[in-house]
Amino acid sequence: MLLSTSSYFCPTKVILGNGCYRQITDLLADFSARKVLLVVDPALAEASYVTEIREMLTGKGVSFDTFSDIEPDPGDRSVADALALSAKLDAELILAIGGGSTIDVAKAAAIVSTNGGRIHDYEGIEKFSVDPLPLIAMPTTAGTGSEVSGSCVITDTASGAKMSIRHARLNPARVALLDPLALQSLPPYVASHSGLDAFVHAFESYISRNSNPFSSAVTLHAIRLISRNIRQHVANPANTGAALEMLCGSALAGMAFGQTGLGNVHCMARFIGARYHISHGLSNALCLPLVARFNMISNPELYRDVAQAMGCNIEKLSLMEAANAAVAAITELCRDLGIPGRLSEIGMKEDDIPELARLCIGAGYNKWNPRLTSESDFVALFRDAL
Repeated sequence: MLLSTSSYFCPTKVILGNGCYRQITDLLADFSARKVLLVVDPALAEASYVTEIREMLTGKGVSFDTFSDIEPDPGDRSVADALALSAKLDAELILAIGGGSTIDVAKAAAIVSTNGGRIHDYEGIEKFSVDPLPLIAMPTTAGTGSEVSGSCVITDTASGAKMSIRHARLNPARVALLDPLALQSLPPYVASHSGLDAFVHAFESYISRNSNPFSSAVTLHAIRLISRNIRQHVANPANTGAALEMLCGSALAGMAFGQTGLGNVHCMARFIGARYHISHGLSNALCLPLVARFNMISNPELYRDVAQAMGCNIEKLSLMEAANAAVAAITELCRDLGIPGRLSEIGMKEDDIPELARLCIGAGYNKWNPRLTSESDFVALFRDAL
């Protein structure tokens, strides 16, 4: 049941399939773009398909410069440097090729290019009103869904705080290219962590207090696609069928979670990642099984849906048995993908818990998380996971 009025919106054109990146020059012509800033993950700067894209641009007489100075948790300095290169080129469009960090830097540079000031000026919801530079994004992980989401996250290097810049209409890329050929060289741990990040986006969006029938249809199918393909994708990223299903699941989740909000998994992971310097995807995966069990009693009907989407046979199960089957399937998924079972394995100490719990309660995720969570609840969750 909706708590208030709600909405669902996605302005991105999605093109998918093996080799769809070869449509890039046609897309540039659609935007009448002759000067392009190419923002590329540094690990992919010499990848064969990136080299081919450069050759395609040169062959069509497109002027371009390449920016690759991007950290795993991108900061405002990367945005400023990308912006300076864009201004020098007088770029008319940005083409981003990489994971969530790369696409977020491209999105932030596109915003400041047309709105002026610094990216800090736009932290929050709908703090800019001028269309950013057109952005075409090609994700190289099936994880964040940044190519279609209405948010980007940039670190303020002075304070260390992560700034979330959100605009459902203006922040997504204009075009997303979901090409499984771009995922073939992923290390298994990156495929695992990013894939579970996408699963958490879909799962938490589906059970969010702010979900609606449109978002639920999208996120439940994302759960189905991700849970039924992630093991094959991690085992062999060159499996283009599984990779394409993962890209689609990640994008579907990305279309929804910025509008529905997320829950306690992301809340806890946000501070665990910052404290212990581990990836966002791994932080989410560490918290997922325990939080899934904690939230289950809030809406077992939704958990029953999740169990079915994940391939559980629930035909003869009671409602609570089916809900528990979802938690068991989620726990098994994390185990199969090699996620550590305890937070102590990434360095958490008992003495850290009170401060982490205070940070979590102050972050305000109760407006989205399906089960009301107190500070003492967060303490108990962290202790149970320790």
